[in-house]
Amino acid sequence: MKQLVVGDIHGCYGEFLKLLDKAGFSEDDEIIALGDIVDRGPDTPGLLEFFYSHHNVCSIMGNHERKHIRSYQGLTRAALSQMITRRQLSEDGYRKMIDFIKDFPVYIELDDALLIHGLYEPGLAVKKQKETVLVGTMSGEAYFLEKYHEPWYQLYDGDKPVIAGHHDYFRSNQPLVIRDKVFLIDTGCCHGGTLTGVILPDFRIISVECK
Repeated sequence: MKQLVVGDIHGCYGEFLKLLDKAGFSEDDEIIALGDIVDRGPDTPGLLEFFYSHHNVCSIMGNHERKHIRSYQGLTRAALSQMITRRQLSEDGYRKMIDFIKDFPVYIELDDALLIHGLYEPGLAVKKQKETVLVGTMSGEAYFLEKYHEPWYQLYDGDKPVIAGHHDYFRSNQPLVIRDKVFLIDTGCCHGGTLTGVILPDFRIISVECK
């Protein structure tokens, strides 16, 4: 069985299907998204239906999913991207989405890699990390930069390679690999870039262009 780890999809359902086709995945293989599967792109509803209907597909929590949950609970104001997604779905459909995404974990540890959406604080085991840091909220990013003054990916000291999304840090639409230990695979698909995945256990990187 292969595992495909996919960067920020952001409702780009067509590109997601192209990536699966390029990966040559079968129904027995596993697909894990790094969060931010919703918002911004053209077909969040279609992408959600795919996730609902396939047992071998899952996602970790991204800052966009967390914002949906918190705004739905009245803990914060929804951003424009959340309001648009809510309008794309019926109210029943939006409640179904909330029920689905609220159980997303903030990280997944595989045999070969650690999967997160946002940032990772050095010197701490993954279980000791702040949720806001792992998920990449604005407060989590502010905390990290105030404390360390360097990008998290330059300081990563975990035992396993880490695969993360959240930002296309250099706006290159290309994945960034650092010391064969950090794999950054948000490549800006919803902004006209590419959608990128990593096939495990070989760490083979594949991408498709945004249409």
